[in-house]
Amino acid sequence: MPSTRAAFHETATLIPVAQHLERVLAAVRADAGAQPAARIETVRLADAAGRVLAASVDAVVASPPFDNSAMDGFAVRWADVASATREAPVALRVVADHAAGSPDAHDAPPLGQGEAARIMTGAPVPAGADTVVPVERTDGGTTGPEHLVQVFDAPDLGRHIRRAGEDLEIGDRLLDAGTLLGPRQVAAAATAGHGTLEVVRRPRVSVVATGSELTEPGEALHPGRIPDSNSLLLASLVREAGCDVVEVVRMPDDEARLLAWLAEREPADAVVFTGGVSVGAYDIVRRVLAGLGTVDFVRVAMQPGSPQAFGRLADGTPVFGLPGNPVAVAVSFEVFVRPALLALQGRRDVQRRRVRATAALGWDSPAGRLQLMPVAFVEPGEGDGGDAEGDAVRPATRGGTGSHLSGGLAAASGFAIVPEHVSRVEAGDPVDVLVTP
Repeated sequence: MPSTRAAFHETATLIPVAQHLERVLAAVRADAGAQPAARIETVRLADAAGRVLAASVDAVVASPPFDNSAMDGFAVRWADVASATREAPVALRVVADHAAGSPDAHDAPPLGQGEAARIMTGAPVPAGADTVVPVERTDGGTTGPEHLVQVFDAPDLGRHIRRAGEDLEIGDRLLDAGTLLGPRQVAAAATAGHGTLEVVRRPRVSVVATGSELTEPGEALHPGRIPDSNSLLLASLVREAGCDVVEVVRMPDDEARLLAWLAEREPADAVVFTGGVSVGAYDIVRRVLAGLGTVDFVRVAMQPGSPQAFGRLADGTPVFGLPGNPVAVAVSFEVFVRPALLALQGRRDVQRRRVRATAALGWDSPAGRLQLMPVAFVEPGEGDGGDAEGDAVRPATRGGTGSHLSGGLAAASGFAIVPEHVSRVEAGDPVDVLVTP
């Protein structure tokens, strides 16, 4: 990390988005690799969904663990029934019944010539049997002294038997470290014989919204005051990224208050500030953190969200400084903070899903800056020219990318990514969209 005092001024050179992101990710990945044992915890499978695997997972039992029936029917020797037809059925003597979960089939003597075993789906296939005849291809069997079953139609040799290990063999790699665990991954781990998994401890993040104008949401607004939406936005985004929120602080533009909080704050793996990172007289985050000499304040070639800060606090904790306008906060988090928090958890893929869409309406974009326009998906053809097939999007806010237009964020499905060299998106143009929940 830089050791000289950070410098920021309004005419500072714009740096590319990718360059700033690369620096951020390099720093947090170094943190993720430090003291690996302290960053790992073991959780029950029931608690593993939404967590990130800390170690690769191999199968410790085979799947299936034994040959079992894929159908309700009768386990047979194929040679006994190969000639069966409805006109000339084959009669077999039923010598056993095997239900799923019953160990009887493992202990039963092998089927002999002319014998069958009634079997349920999932039950072990008895020794000697090499095929299962579905019950629909039989008369269902009879009861009484004879206990026979008539087979009307024989399946192919080996049909309707799930072979041991055909899905997973012991030692097969199931999941790689860095995988985000969802319902399917948790179920697969259970199938492979695991009851617990080693996962990355959830990073602890502090959120600080600065600005003397901020008021508790829902309170009466005095002149010059606005509701604080940024702290709620950031805290929710932090949790959605798989982290725990240590504390949420609303900070007035008071350097002494900020210094006191820095000295007494709760331990965290990252701190995210919003507001106070530009060049205003009351931008306290810049004034205080620049004095550490370990935090850089830069202008990124991005709209909205050009002013950015990143570095370390005095104890080495990574710190992010985002602009104070809500749309810029949302964009900055998606572009820089969320990938960093995922990288801190060891995630392999730290980027949101992107889709190709069509602009239903046109809008302007500042040349020389990567624009991230909040957009909503609409039906193709809506607007003044979006008639291409596939998904179509329109700006989610009436005012476009105005960084203060937080109300329109509620309608946004994602952010259209407009390259630096494009100054105008026309209706019908293809655009890449960063999809958000």
